[in-house]
Amino acid sequence: MSAQDSAGPAGTIALFDGPILLRATRDAFRKLDPRHLLRNPVIFVTEVVAILVTVLGGRDLVTAHAGAGFALSIAAWLWLTVLFATFAEAVAEGRGRARADTLRRARTDVMAKVLVRPDDRAFWKPTPANELKRDSIVLVETGDLIPSDGEVVEGVASVNESAITGESAPVIREAGGDRSAVTGGTQVVSDWLLVRITADPGGTFIDRMISLVEGAARRKTPNEIALDILLAGLTIIFLIAVATLVGLAHYSGSVLGIPVLAALLVTLIPTTIGGLLSAIGIAGMDRLIRFNVVATSGRAVEAAGDVDLLLLDKTGTITFGNRMAAGFHPVPGVDNRELADAAATASLGDETPEGRSVVSFARERHGAAPELPADAVLVPFSANTRVSGLDSGGRSWRKGAVDSVLALSAVPPPPEFTAAVDRIARAGGTPLGVVADGRLLGAIELKDIVKPGIRERFAALRRMGIRTVMITGDNKVTAAAIAAEAGVDDVLAQATPQDKLDYIRKAQADGRLVAMCGDGTNDAPALAQADVGVAMQTGTQAAREAGNMVDLDSDPTKLIEVVEIGKQLLITRGSLTTFSIANDVSKYFAILPAIFVATYPGLQALNVMRLHSPQSAILSAVIFNALIIVALVPLALRGVAFRPLGAAALLRRNLLIYGLGGLVAPFAGIKLIDLALTILGVA
Repeated sequence: MSAQDSAGPAGTIALFDGPILLRATRDAFRKLDPRHLLRNPVIFVTEVVAILVTVLGGRDLVTAHAGAGFALSIAAWLWLTVLFATFAEAVAEGRGRARADTLRRARTDVMAKVLVRPDDRAFWKPTPANELKRDSIVLVETGDLIPSDGEVVEGVASVNESAITGESAPVIREAGGDRSAVTGGTQVVSDWLLVRITADPGGTFIDRMISLVEGAARRKTPNEIALDILLAGLTIIFLIAVATLVGLAHYSGSVLGIPVLAALLVTLIPTTIGGLLSAIGIAGMDRLIRFNVVATSGRAVEAAGDVDLLLLDKTGTITFGNRMAAGFHPVPGVDNRELADAAATASLGDETPEGRSVVSFARERHGAAPELPADAVLVPFSANTRVSGLDSGGRSWRKGAVDSVLALSAVPPPPEFTAAVDRIARAGGTPLGVVADGRLLGAIELKDIVKPGIRERFAALRRMGIRTVMITGDNKVTAAAIAAEAGVDDVLAQATPQDKLDYIRKAQADGRLVAMCGDGTNDAPALAQADVGVAMQTGTQAAREAGNMVDLDSDPTKLIEVVEIGKQLLITRGSLTTFSIANDVSKYFAILPAIFVATYPGLQALNVMRLHSPQSAILSAVIFNALIIVALVPLALRGVAFRPLGAAALLRRNLLIYGLGGLVAPFAGIKLIDLALTILGVA
């Protein structure tokens, strides 16, 4: 099931959803507060100008001045320009709120079973989930909702996380390892768990997700701040340029009133990108949510667009996280079915993931389905014996480490057995021996299972110019085998948490932008150091808190989508900035000849649009300036399509499509509006 089709927070939301538009319309007026617009200098200047022209137009209306209608028309369109800009931001935020509402439905008030004595799950007291304290131990049984975020300290259970991930298949959660983290609002569908609460009230993973996907929690990225500075600089430049027109008009005997100058200023400053900048950033985070990835900041989304090195933890990221049975290798004289029966029987009492995988593999591949005898005596695995199994009816079945199993065999192993064990070890797997009543039957091959389709995904990353490195604590032989199967570019074996951290720091010192995917506590330092740290939802609480993104599907290859969305964010911002600047230059040369052609007839040669009058030129430009923001809102929300192009090709595309488009659009748009105003007799 794809992320887009899920029922979770990545559920599809129409580009212009009715309820979102209704709320965005209300919010657009609320955002007219100057204290809010101070964060956007271009639109703030536009609002100040709109207030000034409104006041002057109102004065002229009271005094019955002839230019009152024109001034008020200018004022109305200036206010619409500001409103369209705040509306674009409100629509983007509204899409985030819609996803947050989906998450809120997963946050249900429940009664938790808090243990009275941590070592006895028979005695518990009901406690409201919102009153749980950190480090409380709670019992969660079949059908119960997990009351808050926590770590499993005892038990193994299937947990339905569809409320968070949208994935309908339950997942296994168990004490120890990298699958011990559980999320409040998810449901236990079998067995039981003892969970140690790790979140304070109101600080659960869902609470943090809600605050992140809502627009209010988004901070501006360094790129946005730099662009704000550029736009402010352009605003100052055009302010000076318009101010000089006062002297030019006075010298030439023309009269340029304040409404005209104000309108001219607003049409020339970069209001287009200024009005869409916030919407572009918010929409980038929203697109990540559609792929079930939650980013803690816009900075992380932006950094993802420039990533060129990806580090992935092996266990639980590239592989499923537990060694699983992958083959049976019988000795001569023993067939696969006999070995499968014995291996499954020896694993009936083994509740580890490896033991369960042996039973499952024997049943699915060889039809072996032994029942646990009524008189069975289970022999648990221990570090001393390194074997496990069961005894029943005077018979015994054992499986375990090869040397320990051989010690139970009555005869030396045949060469075929030794060769199979060596072959499994060289391939990076773990061999286990199997004996029944002291008779050696063969070997079980356990291996880390690489997640399906991951090799193809890494090839796609390579085509995008991203180098992949697998980091693992395994020995070099095992690491090399997994790396070859997964298709990564490089491998760092026998790596400690400090080794991972040092590798990232060295790469960053060399100018690389590093992304790290991981799910374990030992990955937390590396996730925190990386420019983009993507933690798996199935991982530990420490990993999820260290990363600046959380993948709700726990799919490490999701970084392809993350990188594409990051690049799309940067490309969209660059494309619309190119359009906006070209648009402003074009408007300048489209309007000025029409304004001064009466004074300087020679400018008629530059008045290529033959606008009806100076008043019509100004009003047409103001109307076009407002409408172009609305026209570009869908593009800002959807984003410019990403294609794996080089920097030079991308620059050419930007200049050809958005640069040329920005130059041509005002001439066509202003002329059409001028014709409409002339026909209507407005100007």
